[in-house]
Amino acid sequence: MTRRVSHVLALLLAASGLAGGGARGTAVGAGEQATAAPDVRPRARDLGVAPGVFAPGPLNAITDVAGVRVGHATLVEGDAVRTGVTAVLPHGGNLFADKVAGGVFIGNAFGKLAGSTQVDELGTIETPIVLTSTLSVGSAVEAVVAWTLAQPGNATVRSVNALVGETNDGMLNDIRRRRVSAGDVRRAIDGATSGPVVEGTVGAGTGTVAFGWKGGIGTASRRLPPRHGGYTLGVLVQSNFGGVLTIDGAPVGRALGRYAYSEDDPHGEAGDGSCMIVVATDAPLDARALRRLAARAVFGLARTGSSYSNGSGDYAIAFSTAAESRAPHGRQAPLDRRVLPTDALSPLFQAALEATEEAVYNSLLRATTTTGQGRTVEAIPIDRVREVLARRSP
Repeated sequence: MTRRVSHVLALLLAASGLAGGGARGTAVGAGEQATAAPDVRPRARDLGVAPGVFAPGPLNAITDVAGVRVGHATLVEGDAVRTGVTAVLPHGGNLFADKVAGGVFIGNAFGKLAGSTQVDELGTIETPIVLTSTLSVGSAVEAVVAWTLAQPGNATVRSVNALVGETNDGMLNDIRRRRVSAGDVRRAIDGATSGPVVEGTVGAGTGTVAFGWKGGIGTASRRLPPRHGGYTLGVLVQSNFGGVLTIDGAPVGRALGRYAYSEDDPHGEAGDGSCMIVVATDAPLDARALRRLAARAVFGLARTGSSYSNGSGDYAIAFSTAAESRAPHGRQAPLDRRVLPTDALSPLFQAALEATEEAVYNSLLRATTTTGQGRTVEAIPIDRVREVLARRSP
């Protein structure tokens, strides 16, 4: 029988490595997790890694974009279930009634992003963005639809475009069990909060693997200086992909002997896998500009050494929280919109590249060694990463 444990106990167990034994699960919001989780592993900036030229927001997280909320449901049961759900809410109101402008960019489409075609067609997002395990997308779609229909003011709604993405956590998780339930999705959504976002082995990142080490959830942000508009941009990633890991220009994967197509690759799949990226900004952008912004996030994976392999599903979803970019449901009168012209987008493109790169690093550095289905995937060794970084050319 699955037992639900307190926020603190669940996160202490997660930090200790999520080794098998017993059955447990938890669902918590971004702020609650940050309060409960022990700060046992560093983020990129703790190692002196600060990609790019723009400064981060105060949290260095996607929740630096005002109104954005993040929630996780983490499922760890017995020796084989290592999975979960991560939900990103663009704002705290009725998302269906007050749709945000959105865009999707696909780097490699060996994956599932339910709802993406309608986002492409209409340029709006009307539900929470949910990330989970590959074979749980269907269950998550049903849960998001049910959650949306139940919201106050939606009693007459007859069509909902749930936006649900995935990566395959089948190495550590018994994916065929399809353990994610509608209740887990609702808990992730209902528990979503603003504030710090816990990263690593949590939510949709519970069972993921990146570059041959334990992957997971990572986030970062950038705040543009006033001369470039003063806008904030944040990124959240679900890292489950491979290649030859590079951190801030340092060849970490090669130096540590773990990289795609290496004869010593313990899993034989380090070049494969997927990455889901969510980009939020308060800049007033239309759907076309947001699709271009999402493309830069996918391009940002190249800075980390991504192989963009045949088996990789590399997707980015971008949205704007700006009031002038919203689309009220059912409105037929003209909208008075003021959006940034294309010539003003380059600083935001740079911010997306930088924040995506750093979010991937944070997903790896914060992840913990995890055992599932008789396999153990190690967390990237911090001390050895420090050594490689110290050898970089100034």
